[in-house]
Amino acid sequence: MTGRLKEKTKTTRRLPLALLAAVLAAVALACGPTAYEIAIETPIQPKLDVSPFQRVLIAGFVAGGHEGVDANLETVRLLRSQLRTKSALRVIDADVMPLIEIARDQNKTAGDEPSGARNEVPAVGEKSSPPEGAGDPMALPKAIKEEKDLEPYERLFANTAYWKKIGEEHQSPLIVTGTVLFAAKTSSGVVQRDREVFNSAGVRSTLPERTFMERKGFQLDLKFVFIDGRSGVLLYSEKYGEGILYSAQQNTPPLSSYFELMDRLVPSFLSALSSQKIKGTRVLLN
Repeated sequence: MTGRLKEKTKTTRRLPLALLAAVLAAVALACGPTAYEIAIETPIQPKLDVSPFQRVLIAGFVAGGHEGVDANLETVRLLRSQLRTKSALRVIDADVMPLIEIARDQNKTAGDEPSGARNEVPAVGEKSSPPEGAGDPMALPKAIKEEKDLEPYERLFANTAYWKKIGEEHQSPLIVTGTVLFAAKTSSGVVQRDREVFNSAGVRSTLPERTFMERKGFQLDLKFVFIDGRSGVLLYSEKYGEGILYSAQQNTPPLSSYFELMDRLVPSFLSALSSQKIKGTRVLLN
């Protein structure tokens, strides 16, 4: 009799435990599988094969826009600094090239050629020169304020003889040049922002609010041109642009905005020369 009582008591104790386990299992199933975040790195291959080169020359840029920032000098300094730490290429220390002056000198030299040399019959696909008095087709804008002012200067990058000479002076490096336009911009319109409110109990919440706002900021447009210093031939070019806007009451120094925008563009520049890794996360379900 006593044995049956003990056995019945054990059975009675097992029932709540089994019920509890079943409840926990049901809760686990209801909550779904457990998610784990794992950090991953994705390698990106460079866009340009730099294996033939041991050195890189950040020569200079045709720059314009805001007069308060020397975009040529600042861009060369920044890119050289980045390449010293993030590229296997040896960065050449040289004077920053005043490409605007160089382009104007080359343009003047071309304009001094005999008129017969400039009025030759154009090849198939080429445009003929306009008649005398129709304006100089090779004129370069004195002030660079917008993108269209940069276009005439880009003839400089096609001067293979000039860039080959520069390459010979620096032991045939990969030459990096291009155009930079850093200019102020303004914008006005209706924007949405969150407004902070408190209820009668003092609990804070936010409400979306649409309001008309005038904003000012800067736009940075950068074109990278990569030239083979052995032959002077253009290898690759790519253009990037970034902009930033602030409230009209915020006074941000132009140079600070320039560096903020360059921080966004530098990874794209580096990806053209060396393999990069993009960091991210992947979610695993258990």
